[in-house]
Amino acid sequence: MAQDTYWGSFEEVSKYNVSLNYAERMWLAWYTYMQNDVLATGIMSFVMHEAVYFGRSLPWIIIDLIPWFRRYKIQQNKIPTAWEQCQCALLVLFSHFTVELPQIWFFHPMCQFFGLSTTVPFPSVYKMALQIAVFFVLEDTWHYWTHRAMHYGFLYKNIHKIHHQYSAPFGLAAEYASPIEVMVLGLGTVSSPILWCAITGDLHLLTMYVWIVLRLFQAIDAHSGYEFPWSLHHFLPFWAGAEHHDVHHERFIGNYASSFRWWDYCLDTEAGPEASKKRREKKLAALKKSA
Repeated sequence: MAQDTYWGSFEEVSKYNVSLNYAERMWLAWYTYMQNDVLATGIMSFVMHEAVYFGRSLPWIIIDLIPWFRRYKIQQNKIPTAWEQCQCALLVLFSHFTVELPQIWFFHPMCQFFGLSTTVPFPSVYKMALQIAVFFVLEDTWHYWTHRAMHYGFLYKNIHKIHHQYSAPFGLAAEYASPIEVMVLGLGTVSSPILWCAITGDLHLLTMYVWIVLRLFQAIDAHSGYEFPWSLHHFLPFWAGAEHHDVHHERFIGNYASSFRWWDYCLDTEAGPEASKKRREKKLAALKKSA
């Protein structure tokens, strides 16, 4: 039974669900306490998104203030000012409350429609890892094609241009974009798990949350503007990362993918000096062969 406080519900749930671990009992107590699944999922989803987005952006804000890190800054002469950081944060907050909050509010009914589970116990780590790997591939594909489309004519001028206000990106700017772009690109993040659930009928809300957290980390880090010796793409060559996306902001074209490099590689849309050099070498080789 629901109690007057969350921790009262937690104690009550713990009495009768001893087989559940601590996190699972906290999860069950939340839904028990709220007595409204739509409200419970909506509040939890929005608070999680805001905490992760601004919590992950904070280290990059601090790093921008420390001169020692400039050696790792990709565009070293372009450090965001306090005003730029503040302006960016305000627009992002506006977008979160006017665009993302309404979508999040209807998230639970959508989950129920497609059969997404919110019960306990949680799925295994292995199952979650497999599903999230699939989501990364699906989202990256969606992001590549929609992002590339937004660099043409009307779509760039009226929608995507605002995201390119900063030719040297920084963490907070990951979701600095037109509300339309937030919805279109965000659709890839949300629809990939929903599509999986609709086909397989097997997806838990916790898996969705872990996926969104990792996707937020990826987007914010890709906009950080810093390239470290320990950056992930040094160990996973197909990973995109900050170096890949920073060039896109600097040159305004190419490197359209979000997480991986294979779409840009296969479709010859890589940007940067190395990519340009490879294209010149290919053209010279083709000319010599035809001569």
